[in-house]
Amino acid sequence: MGIPPLLLQTAGSLAAILALAGLAWWLKLGGAPLLNDDTEVRRAAGEIENGFVPVDCAISDDQTAALALGTDLRMMLIRRHGNRFAGRILGHAASARLTSGALEVDCGEPRFGKTLLTIPDPAPWAEAINRVSEPHHA
Repeated sequence: MGIPPLLLQTAGSLAAILALAGLAWWLKLGGAPLLNDDTEVRRAAGEIENGFVPVDCAISDDQTAALALGTDLRMMLIRRHGNRFAGRILGHAASARLTSGALEVDCGEPRFGKTLLTIPDPAPWAEAINRVSEPHHA
């Protein structure tokens, strides 16, 4: 009595899937990137908007989001999106509020959503973000 063809096909498919998963692990593909330090924030900000150079930044404790203040005094919100980082320059529609020791930032784009950052001393960042959204008079 031979081995049923469906069993051979299933075993072959499983072996191929495990081989590809092993290759991806060996090559260190995928995974979840983190913003470990200011250098990573600068790199991510530069990738998001060419020419944006952070002079100050605040990285969330979970290292998945950050705020960056640029040399031109614009602020950028950066957060992980899949296995990359996405960001937005904060403008007049942005707002921030303190919630239970964390900072909730809304860039004003419904599709980007709100981001919760647990950063040291969030009050000055919230104040700066809310100042950006204030109307300016000539």
